[in-house]
Order: sequence, then C-alpha cells, then structure tokens
Amino acid sequence: MPIDPRLHRIVAAQPYPLLFATISGAHLYGFPSPDSDFDLRGAHVLPLAHVVGLVVREETITDARVSEGLEMDIVSHDVRKFFGLLLKKNGYVLEQLFSPLIVHTTPEHAELKNLARGCITRHHSHHYFGFAETQWKLFLKESPRRVKPLLYVYRVLLTGIHLLRTGAAEANLVTLNREFRLPFIDDLVARKLAGPEQSTLAADDLAFHESEYQRLRGELQAAHEASHLPELPSEATRAGLNDLLVRLRTAW
Repeated sequence: MPIDPRLHRIVAAQPYPLLFATISGAHLYGFPSPDSDFDLRGAHVLPLAHVVGLVVREETITDARVSEGLEMDIVSHDVRKFFGLLLKKNGYVLEQLFSPLIVHTTPEHAELKNLARGCITRHHSHHYFGFAETQWKLFLKESPRRVKPLLYVYRVLLTGIHLLRTGAAEANLVTLNREFRLPFIDDLVARKLAGPEQSTLAADDLAFHESEYQRLRGELQAAHEASHLPELPSEATRAGLNDLLVRLRTAW
C-alpha cells in the first residue's frame, strides 16, 4: 500500500527521534474501511538526560487528531520500554515492529527486527488467547452484532496460530487466510469494506461463528503444545538488545 505523504510529515513532527514508525490497525490487518483512521506505532529515543534522573517522563507518547484532513493516532514508546515489552511476550509490539507498512525506518530498525526474532516464544500464545477472548466478548455484547470485532477475533487467532507454528509475525488476515483457507473470511472482509450497511450479522450466524471461535482456540492451544519455539528469549538476545539500547542512548 502506498504511504500517504501526510503520514511522513506527521512522523517528522514528533518531538523525539524515531527508531521506526509503522502503520498498524485495520490497514495492517487487511480490512480498512474507507473512513478508517491511521494507527501509527513506533519507538522513540529519549535523550540521555531525560532517563538518568529519578523520574522518567514521556516513555509513551500518544497523539490523536486530524492533521491535514487525515484522521490518525500515534503511539510511540521509548526504546527502553519498547525493548522491555518485546521481552514480555507482547504480541502488539511484535506486530508493530514487523509491520510491512513502514512510514519511517533506520538501520537500527532492521537490527532490532533481527534481535526481536529471538524474543518470540511459545508463550506468546497467552497474548493471543487473551486478545481473542476480549474481542469475542465485545462481539457478543453488541446488538446488532458487527462484522468488525468478529474480524478481529479471526485475525488474532490466525496470527497466534501462525506465529506458534512458524515463528513469524503476520497480522494481515487476507494473507493469513491464504494458509488457513477459511471460506467465509473473504465475505466478512468484503462486508466490512462495503461500509455500515453491510457490516452487521444476522442472529442465526452466531452459532456458526461460535463454533469456529472454539475450534480455532483449540488450534491455538495445539500449536502452543506442539511449538518448537523457546520458552524464553535467549541470553544472547537480551545482550543484543542491551547493546543496541546503549548505542541508541549514547549516539542519538
């Protein structure tokens, strides 16, 4: 997908140097509506003087607004916090780091991606179980029930299964479905893209999707049990992240 030049200008205006900035949300997941906002995610580098005192501010920067007619929100973590999240089995930051929708990159971004592969463990399954359950409950509580949270349920479960099987972070549902071949996914995506008039489900669809939800949860559990991914990030990975953090903090 072409990157809107306005996104480059938004990223350039951020208060601290960015290690990277990518697009997440519906655009990354493969089902943006015409009115979907842009979710920018990244990692910034706070100056050394900001992090050696008793209080560290602006470890996370958030900004949500309309800029040049573009609705967007940006969330950026300082590199120390971002690296810590990578080491804590956080699927969100993995997907942001490996997003192919790159607005800003650096040589250190590529270095971090190489290191982050060593952060992927079989216990990332817990993130995807929890996220899928949250989205399923959101789907159930609405009336009428919308396609969007249901697509998030499937996206999360397929991403988790794929990660546990392959060690690769793939967040695009359309791409994932080339592997899983669920016949109803293309229709759900088309309905989401068509706009509000097509974005709700009939009541009699619930039983089918509940069955699929439980089946895919079972597949995620099986992928966890069969996974050859490590239990924990290696000491070499931790050392590499520490070295990168020191270089970023002292050289940028």
